Amino acid sequence: MPNQHATTRADLFYPQSMTAASTNDTPARRRNVIWVFGDQHRGAALSCAGDPNVSTPNIDRLAAEGVWFQNAVMGFPLCCPCRGSLLTGVYPHRCVPGHQHPLPTDLPTVAQPFNDAGYHTAYIGKWHLDGAQEASKDLVHHIVPPDRRGGFKTWIGYENNNAQFHCFAHGHDGPNPVEHHKLPRFETDALTDLALQQIDTHRDEPFFLALSVQPPHDPYTAPAEWMQRHRPANIRLPPNVPVTPRIREQAQRELAGYYALIENLDHNLGRIRQRLENHGLTDDTYIIFFSDHGDQHGSHGHFRKMTPYQESIHVPFIVAGPTNRHYGLTHTRDHCINHVDVAPTTLGLAGITPPDSMAGTDYSPLCQPGGNLDAPPDSAYLQCVIPTGHPPSIDLPWRGLLTRDRWKYVALEGQPMMLFNLNEDPYEQTNLAWHAHAAPHRKRLNDRLQQWIDDTDDTFALPDL
Repeated sequence: MPNQHATTRADLFYPQSMTAASTNDTPARRRNVIWVFGDQHRGAALSCAGDPNVSTPNIDRLAAEGVWFQNAVMGFPLCCPCRGSLLTGVYPHRCVPGHQHPLPTDLPTVAQPFNDAGYHTAYIGKWHLDGAQEASKDLVHHIVPPDRRGGFKTWIGYENNNAQFHCFAHGHDGPNPVEHHKLPRFETDALTDLALQQIDTHRDEPFFLALSVQPPHDPYTAPAEWMQRHRPANIRLPPNVPVTPRIREQAQRELAGYYALIENLDHNLGRIRQRLENHGLTDDTYIIFFSDHGDQHGSHGHFRKMTPYQESIHVPFIVAGPTNRHYGLTHTRDHCINHVDVAPTTLGLAGITPPDSMAGTDYSPLCQPGGNLDAPPDSAYLQCVIPTGHPPSIDLPWRGLLTRDRWKYVALEGQPMMLFNLNEDPYEQTNLAWHAHAAPHRKRLNDRLQQWIDDTDDTFALPDL
């Protein structure tokens, strides 16, 4: 789609008494913004979303006080491509097209506009954008060079570890090098400690902080105090997990650890909110909670990610902050916010104009009292540009879209693949891609998908319908 940045006005983002137009001519107060995001946290895995297996009181409170985008997706359900788009607002085929592809250094990230606006910017945790090969024995010791850390003033993280109890980090805090070292305790807890230090240190200046943790990504093991809350035999599986015994047994076993990891992440979100409250920053800070993609966990017989099913692409996306509370907002939105929209929306929350390089939409007006968007996108563009070939995942490229009215269409090259009406079939058990009575929907959505391909300068051979 063409660049759709919403025009922002100071009185949308700040109470009138805080704008430069107020009687004492004081400058507008900058809002802090914090990202808290995990890896492979699917959108349904929240107690506020109705999952009976998990308790997420801090995320639930965030959703109750903030704005919950219930159709949010990450349009390329794979770590590296999605993370590249999160940071740059650029679609994967023009940024990070596949797994272990490096982030181009000539693309500005969300950090630079914040830096230019006088913010302290900090990134803590998993990066996975330096192109390091996972087959390398030295992956855990891979050092991301300073010029490849996205322009953040503070960067303390790692390329990719896949070992939450044996996690190493390195980087810099301002001009000071942070030596490569093993985190002193479980990854999510230790990285949250580092994030809290950033809040303590920079509480008297505007800041943008990104906390990126590996959990609930596999391996699905959490500290014992969280693991003891879940038993595989007690896990209730959704109806789209096949009755095949080996699939159900693996799903229940892994989900027990998965939910333990989510509850630990929820606990650490609570620690961040408490620290903001301790410093009197609650009414100065937006928190955006999301994930880079989801996890199949046996649904449709698949595990991990890389499919266009909801379990892979649908993610939590909640924005809570100073203007959300006590204003009687409609707390849920049906807009299909996508990975490219996160950076411009984040900048918009702070009243900063996104750079022209960002192709996504600034949804921040929808997080404000009375805010609205003129002609928001009617759908989100879905892609698998370069498949990983990891088993069990789809090993062919695909393109698709999810619409605000809850239709999903996906195609392989020259061939329809999926067509679902999620309104009547939320678990995607009736594929209408070859149903004669659904042909008008297939044609309509195939044409809309072609428009996405054209508007984003992508290349893909859709079916000739």
